[in-house]
Amino acid sequence: MSLKRMVLQMGQGTDIHGADSTKAAERAVRDALWRNYLQIADALGQPRDNMVIEVTIGAPRPETIDKAAVAAVFPYGQITVSCQEGGLEIPTPDGDDSTLLAHAAVVVRMDVPDEALGDAT
Repeated sequence: MSLKRMVLQMGQGTDIHGADSTKAAERAVRDALWRNYLQIADALGQPRDNMVIEVTIGAPRPETIDKAAVAAVFPYGQITVSCQEGGLEIPTPDGDDSTLLAHAAVVVRMDVPDEALGDAT
């Protein structure tokens, strides 16, 4: 058996007022998740908690993101969250607030027998 990438899904999230990177990151992950309903674990006859989920967040001030809060968005799986500089911040005209955009890339991997994937390996 070997760990195979099964899904790559992207999402975008914003915090309109307050420039909260964690809020924007959580929304980006939800955006990625709500775009589909994948039954990979079920199709492979594995528990959903066997999914290895790697999340990469791109946002201004990535060091301020609460990784545990982002991971908590997922209902199951083994989650790792990494953050890097990215996204976008748009200041208000008066400069006392800004809108922040974050992007999420969600990769789902599963440990599957090579023969179960046929020629896809």
